[in-house]
Amino acid sequence: MEGSGLGENVTHRLLSARWILIASIAGIFLVASQGGAGYGLAAAVCAIVIAVTAFAPRRSLRERRADRDAEANRPALASMTAEALAAAVSDPMVIFDRSGSVVHVNSACAVAFAGLSPGTSLSLRFRAPEMQEMIARALAQGRPLSIDYSEKVPVERFFRVTVSPVGDGGDRFVMIFKDQSEIRRIDRMRADFIANASHELRTPLASISGFIETLRGPAKNDPAAREQFLQIMQAQTARMARLIDDLLSLSRLEMKPFLSPSDRVDLKPLIEGVIDALNPLAEESGVRIDAVLGGDPLTVAGNRDELIQVFENLLENACKYGRSGGLVEVTVNRAGQQNGIDISVRDHGPGIPEEHIPRLTERFYRVDVETSRGQKGTGLGLAIVKHILTRHRARLTIGSRPGEGATFTVHFPPAGI
Repeated sequence: MEGSGLGENVTHRLLSARWILIASIAGIFLVASQGGAGYGLAAAVCAIVIAVTAFAPRRSLRERRADRDAEANRPALASMTAEALAAAVSDPMVIFDRSGSVVHVNSACAVAFAGLSPGTSLSLRFRAPEMQEMIARALAQGRPLSIDYSEKVPVERFFRVTVSPVGDGGDRFVMIFKDQSEIRRIDRMRADFIANASHELRTPLASISGFIETLRGPAKNDPAAREQFLQIMQAQTARMARLIDDLLSLSRLEMKPFLSPSDRVDLKPLIEGVIDALNPLAEESGVRIDAVLGGDPLTVAGNRDELIQVFENLLENACKYGRSGGLVEVTVNRAGQQNGIDISVRDHGPGIPEEHIPRLTERFYRVDVETSRGQKGTGLGLAIVKHILTRHRARLTIGSRPGEGATFTVHFPPAGI
């Protein structure tokens, strides 16, 4: 196999140089026909030409084509500017010189750091000690460096910042900001969730453990105390059961793929059924539920059981926390199929301070912890609502002013979206 390949290669080379060989042979015959003394020398030269042509190293056709392609692309690559390359980077990127002055910023950097433009001094824009030290070390040492950097305003953001020298002369440096805010937020949420879940379970467990110890000791022969303690233990057990049920609901929702349900659900009978089921709670709270849903169907794409859970949570909260207003209103806003369907649940209770509204859908977040626990709340209801609506490509908005009640509005997208 190797001998055959070698023979083919030699043949290919001889054929490629056939005109040189023909000229050499013609020269030999010309010398021979004239009877010249250089016949032997001409023959030797021809043999050398044949040997060199056949066995001298030669670049393959593929290698020659690659060289031609590289040569053709070299002008295009050389014509690409630093600005064009920086624009292709999705992370905020700054190019600066040895004086620490900005030479160029890409579009992502201009959005992330308003006011950072060519000519700006990095030491004046980034005053954090860690940034100052990194810039100084990069300029002095000319080697890649990385640090963690955070900004508090206008919103809290976390970055992994890397500085590297570029260019042959080492007079240009690139700084790239890798946004870590979402990762930090998720890590913090996970830690808060574990801490809150542990706290919520620890309280009833400690209460039950204390009552069991009391029943086995001082209240062992006290029927009245025993009945009272058993009633409290039952309430604490029910609280833990509700908490575990809500945690399992959240877990199931997070395990489902992020796909919109394909079933068609009429919200009108669904909401009417939820109201009928919650009427005993409303009467106990001294609240009347007034629903104005219209006569037309309110059809959306959704999962019936999950949507029941959404409106049960919203109406139950309205009855519990808006009881002082005496009225809970359920209304529909449907301005054409192209605009989707909005369903609002409004109470006339004490309302919610504005600073609490953005955090109401966080797990375990409560405006008033004692009031929430007194109403048998777990702090997970609105988090469940948010997860369900996200899966349905719907959203929840909350509006409230102290003393004027609160309105929770579910915005369903138009059909087909």
